[in-house]
Amino acid sequence: MWVSTRRGSGATVLKHVLNSQAAQRAAAAILGLYLDATLATTRWTLDGEANLAPFIPDTPVIAACWHECLPLMPAVWRHVRRRNKSRRAVMLVSRHRDGKFIAAIMARFQLSAVHGSTGSRLKDRGGAAGLRGMLAALDAGDAVVLTPDGPRGPARQAAQGVSHLAALSGAPVLPMAARMRHRLLLRSWDRMLVPLPFGRGVLVCLPAIAVAPSGARDAHSRIEAALTAASTRAEALLA
Repeated sequence: MWVSTRRGSGATVLKHVLNSQAAQRAAAAILGLYLDATLATTRWTLDGEANLAPFIPDTPVIAACWHECLPLMPAVWRHVRRRNKSRRAVMLVSRHRDGKFIAAIMARFQLSAVHGSTGSRLKDRGGAAGLRGMLAALDAGDAVVLTPDGPRGPARQAAQGVSHLAALSGAPVLPMAARMRHRLLLRSWDRMLVPLPFGRGVLVCLPAIAVAPSGARDAHSRIEAALTAASTRAEALLA
């Protein structure tokens, strides 16, 4: 997920290397260190602080962003943790090897992992256990972080599991996005953004979307549109 998915000898070799658990741990440690240092050297602007503020205390919330900006989102979590050091969050990642790799990286930022899926019934690929974990976290007042088009796309098309989780838990969905001026754009399905150090970045938080217990289907399109709107706004603020 952090490398191009195009066919080629280099990608094939890297894939075989990452099959080794020791190599995965080493690569996750290196990438986590790089990401930590890069986000720390970036000059960030937060757009929509009033939308984020209610969720800095221990209040349940489903924080959602498109998969493309996942490497930048720990910057939001840093902002939250500076104001509430005890704030806890869990992140939904796939049970695939890539998901475990991402979980190891995000652990550096005090983000715990729940393994599952954002499929329409939240039961695909072991998603039932993930659903239980996310509901338990929200019930405890924690934040749940999701990428509704992950782990394999299509890009910017939200799985319906996000709105179902909001309907079941009563927690609102907070649409977010992030962009950086200095970045690399991977040739992956999501065109993932990889940050470069010593640049300028923008974090966007749009108003939270409440979902009624019977309103999951109606909320789905609103959530999808809000995530795209957040990404569009972030790009415009950097222009």
